[in-house]
Amino acid sequence: MGMEGCCSNKKVMEEEALVKKITGLAAAIGELPSLSPSPEVNALFTELVTSCIPPSTVDVDALGPDAQEMRARLIRLCADAEGHLEAHYSDLLAAHDNPLDHLTLFPYFNNYIKLSQLEHGLLARHVPGPAPARVAFLGSGPLPLSSLVLAARHLPDASFDNYDISGEANERASRLVRADADAGARMAFRTADVADVTTELEGYDVVFLAALVGMAAEEKARLVEHLGRHMAPGAALVVRSAHGARGFLYPVVDPEEIRRGGFEVLTVHHPEDEVINSVIIARKAAAPPPVAADGDVPVNMPMPAQCAVAVSRPCLGCACELGARAHQKMKEIAMEEMEA
Repeated sequence: MGMEGCCSNKKVMEEEALVKKITGLAAAIGELPSLSPSPEVNALFTELVTSCIPPSTVDVDALGPDAQEMRARLIRLCADAEGHLEAHYSDLLAAHDNPLDHLTLFPYFNNYIKLSQLEHGLLARHVPGPAPARVAFLGSGPLPLSSLVLAARHLPDASFDNYDISGEANERASRLVRADADAGARMAFRTADVADVTTELEGYDVVFLAALVGMAAEEKARLVEHLGRHMAPGAALVVRSAHGARGFLYPVVDPEEIRRGGFEVLTVHHPEDEVINSVIIARKAAAPPPVAADGDVPVNMPMPAQCAVAVSRPCLGCACELGARAHQKMKEIAMEEMEA
């Protein structure tokens, strides 16, 4: 057997071993009586994320039916556990006179700082122009750290509309800004299914789409198509995705689905270090120019810009949501609370 054959066999064996390990962890997580933070929950999610972070050649979309079913179930479990974790810390922060002064109590707050730097940097590079004045975050949850960090550090003059399907999540989130006049004035929390939000979308300069909004590929495609129908031409869309083994933790978004939804894909960022989410920056395509009676485009009308896709390499220090969304360091929760 040649060198190429040996490498191929090794790759297959490594991928099979990884899928087997993830399957075992998914089964163990699925048997937990609760996904609220606890030593057992922390340990299992720490092992899961640690297994998924290293670079891997596994293509989660090419897995067999059983593995696909396991992956879909696992992503839902991760989403549920994330919700419990965020609700726990939202309640903890709300007990303070001004919760925004204590955001560092959340064990992964620094990861949100890095995530906001990454996403804002990609936006500024690929969608130049005036800073966005109106921002929507779809799937903000009970602890909307992405919006809070972006508003405080990168977009100090922008207003943020945070959408979540859960009224309870929005009530928790709104408590965090009540004592801060600036944040309270610029942050709104709206309870709605994104599929029911239509005319409002025309007013946003940037729309952020959380990774766990539309967990199945078909759901995500329908959602992106919905955004493409209702967002204003030229508005930016920031989509969180996953790549490689990280696709066991979060849905993988195909850039082609974003294009089919009516967007120009401007850049796709696949991290290679200890990072969970990929980031896709897109822009709502301009309406096609009118066509003359003879079928020609009028010479005084500009042709639509061509879509140039850049697959960016991770910059030094750009880590997004390292375990923040999947509990890699959940075992530190008790210590952090004690220090608080």
